[in-house]
Amino acid sequence: MKLALLIYGLLWRLALPLVFLRLWWRGQAEPIYRQFWGERLGWPVGAQREAHGAAPLIWVHAVSLGETRAAAALIAALRKRIPRMRLLLTHMTATGREAGQALLQPGDVQVWLPYDLPGPMRRFLRRFQPRLAVLMETEVWPNLAAQCRHAGVPVLLANARLSARSADRWQRWPTLARAAWGGLHAAAQTPEDAQRILALGAAQAQVLGNLKFDMHPDAHLLQTGADWKAAAARPVLLLASTREQGGESEEALLLRALPMALTARALLVWVPRHPQRFDAVAQLLAARGLAVQRRSAGAPSADTAVWLGDTLGEMAAYYAMADAAFIGGSLLPLGGQNLIEACACGCPVVLGPSQFNFSSAAQAALEAGAAVQVADATQVWAALERWLGAPSARLLAAEQARAFAAAHQGAAQRQADWIVATLTAAADEGNQ
Repeated sequence: MKLALLIYGLLWRLALPLVFLRLWWRGQAEPIYRQFWGERLGWPVGAQREAHGAAPLIWVHAVSLGETRAAAALIAALRKRIPRMRLLLTHMTATGREAGQALLQPGDVQVWLPYDLPGPMRRFLRRFQPRLAVLMETEVWPNLAAQCRHAGVPVLLANARLSARSADRWQRWPTLARAAWGGLHAAAQTPEDAQRILALGAAQAQVLGNLKFDMHPDAHLLQTGADWKAAAARPVLLLASTREQGGESEEALLLRALPMALTARALLVWVPRHPQRFDAVAQLLAARGLAVQRRSAGAPSADTAVWLGDTLGEMAAYYAMADAAFIGGSLLPLGGQNLIEACACGCPVVLGPSQFNFSSAAQAALEAGAAVQVADATQVWAALERWLGAPSARLLAAEQARAFAAAHQGAAQRQADWIVATLTAAADEGNQ
């Protein structure tokens, strides 16, 4: 295992110049990527661990926006169980860090997670000395796990999911898999996730549900969405979280299949998954001859064909204004995106064929009548048009979507109880 970690660390060191070059490049669109680089190497400037008596410092790592939003429900439940808790919140992406700011309270700390090298991880753990590490969903790293074991910091994987594809990739590197997953305790979303996690060497994997069902839409955003729909004054179809892979984009696939007559019947609202793509998607839409207006420029007007959602933190409002939505990351082999928020907002959804990251939730939504699944971009438009032409069926699907989302709530409390029990057991062991 030591040799495997040594080779893994060497490869990381060789890649670091390219990694920082990529950070600088991404900082053109999202300037925060060019900030706090010392934190990436375990030197958090100004983020000293303060003395707060016996207040436990709980480390939660939420890599990006989706994990951060899911972590919000868990953190709120933990604060109720541990009122004096202090939070150490880490991320890897700009969207995650920006969203995480809303979760902080006085005494909390927010930094980038160091890259997975022994030195940076050691410095990070020495600086903050967290009582417990809670990693969200899939963020298991070999040196992170090894350094936490060395420092005596229990590692938990909350809201854990592991697709068959990801499990197969880990199995190709069994020594690194044992270093990362060996002895880990996980709260899995589904029995299938639990089985795959245990097969990689985890000590425990309980099935405690999906935190995303506990993400309640903000009432203000729901009202904002209703106001936008009134301003649109026509049906609204949402293309949400569309992505690209290998030079191909879901926007291009959908635009090639778009029946242009549909733009006279409905406002298309397009919200790409990643902010750095907003400009490129706007250019692609304009090149198709569509009248594009950006959300940042105001509410949609009567002559707007496509309203481009170029803001962060407003997905609930976009879902609330839509009569139906397509959820991206599913036409290309990317595994899908979170459909639960759309359902919670009462927005029926169309899913593409690729759902390996959300297979259980997608199947449950299909069975509940909250979603339909199609094979390609042409069928996406056909499904959306069918709902436009059948208001009673669409309204029934909207109610089924809300019921589906409500029926699966409770994971936040279950996982908070599990974390508190682990924290208590660790404290008892330390006092013996």
